[in-house]
Amino acid sequence: MVAQPCVKLAGAKNADPVVEDNEALAKAIAYRLRDHGHAVDILCDGDQASAFLAQDGADLVVLDINLPGQSGLEILRSMRQEGDGTPVILLTARSEIKDRVAGLDLGADDYLVKPFEMDELDARIRALSRRKNLDFGATETIGNITFERTTRQIKAGGTTLDIPRREVALLECLLERRGRIVSKAQLTEHVYGIGADVDDTAIEPHVSRLRKRLSNHGVTIKTARGLGYMLEARN
Repeated sequence: MVAQPCVKLAGAKNADPVVEDNEALAKAIAYRLRDHGHAVDILCDGDQASAFLAQDGADLVVLDINLPGQSGLEILRSMRQEGDGTPVILLTARSEIKDRVAGLDLGADDYLVKPFEMDELDARIRALSRRKNLDFGATETIGNITFERTTRQIKAGGTTLDIPRREVALLECLLERRGRIVSKAQLTEHVYGIGADVDDTAIEPHVSRLRKRLSNHGVTIKTARGLGYMLEARN
């Protein structure tokens, strides 16, 4: 999500990106959004963010104006010129009216001035979802299991599986990057929280137990030695 600060919120089809040049803020936003069931990618370089959005798309973008490389306004201008109507919430430390007007005139859907409360960001996203009829994927299916993002329940054949909270968080992170390798560091951060004083090896027993729980439901967790893990449906 995201090598550097940009947040991309995801729904049923795409993850949502957060593009923010303050890494701590980007991670805090991503943590909050994931806690509410969004898949999130973080990007902190304007050029990388522009390429990422052009290739992968998004359901909603949280976009900072001040970025290295292309600015948030330049990214927004390019999106709208290319006919990309993805909802965009702009973030900036600049409070002048002219900056807000410039962003809105370029096609931003909403605007927040830093610092802001996470509850306000949540409310803006809910409002946008109602206005734009966004479907922030309530469920995701792989193999014979279904993950319900809102309730964070994992079901197989209509039956809820009794899985510990950290293993649920582990599955959620792997699902967000389904088909891609996820590093131990990324998994550890998602499961234990940003800045937690936990070694990356702490994730290994959780992976082992979750792998066993999913093995009878058409899902496997592959190990890429030295790189991380990848979630796949078993043929």
